[in-house]
Amino acid sequence: MSLPRETLIEGLAEPEAMHRLIEQAEEVLRTWQPSWSGFLSGPELEDSRRLESLTELRVVRDGGRPDTERCRLQLSRSDQELPPEPTPISGLRLEGNFLFDRAEPQDMRQALIDLGAKADGLGDLWLRGDRGAQAVCTPEAALHLNGLTGQVRDVTLTVEAVSIDDLQWPAQRLPKRLTSVEASCRLDAIASAGFGLSRSKVIRQIKDGKLRLNWHPVRQASRELKVGDRLQLQDRGSVEVLNLEITKRDRWRVEMLRR
Repeated sequence: MSLPRETLIEGLAEPEAMHRLIEQAEEVLRTWQPSWSGFLSGPELEDSRRLESLTELRVVRDGGRPDTERCRLQLSRSDQELPPEPTPISGLRLEGNFLFDRAEPQDMRQALIDLGAKADGLGDLWLRGDRGAQAVCTPEAALHLNGLTGQVRDVTLTVEAVSIDDLQWPAQRLPKRLTSVEASCRLDAIASAGFGLSRSKVIRQIKDGKLRLNWHPVRQASRELKVGDRLQLQDRGSVEVLNLEITKRDRWRVEMLRR
């Protein structure tokens, strides 16, 4: 069975992941065999929502818990009843002494890739103070990485596969609606109000590459935001612009959803 490939990829900035998902979905529809994708990034997950409009396909996403950024997709026929089964996800414990050489999540992720893990075999990864990090991954990645030793600059990193139930997840944020009145719709103004940071700290996060707009890095603090835009800040969740309204004093009332 062929899916409307051109319609599904139309307008996508990076259609490679969607091409792979379409091929996987067509195989599922043809063979009646459900299949799990690798872990998809935030932008790829947004693009994958187009598959959910197909009546013949059922799409289930799971990254270990509801608020994960990276998720796997289970693709199956919508007319097929599936027995309940756990999502094929495992955990990783990464340990090293980072007291004097702080690492970022991307440093840890790159160390795992250097050890042979595939990028789509790794889900969310979070730091555990100066002791290392933890992550979710595919069972195949866990089997490959278990017991290996890697490097993050001069720090030795040991990797251990663990059950996902043994992970110490970051604190889960509850969604919260916020309202702020700003002089403009500039990115730095809305990010400051939404994340509760000073403008100078927001600008620092932009320079450090930790603030993203719609999952893409941003470089301009003066960029104007619009309704539907979403900001992601490392270790601080996300802020979505729900509404923008001009006030009688020519200022902007900004309604946001913080997750």
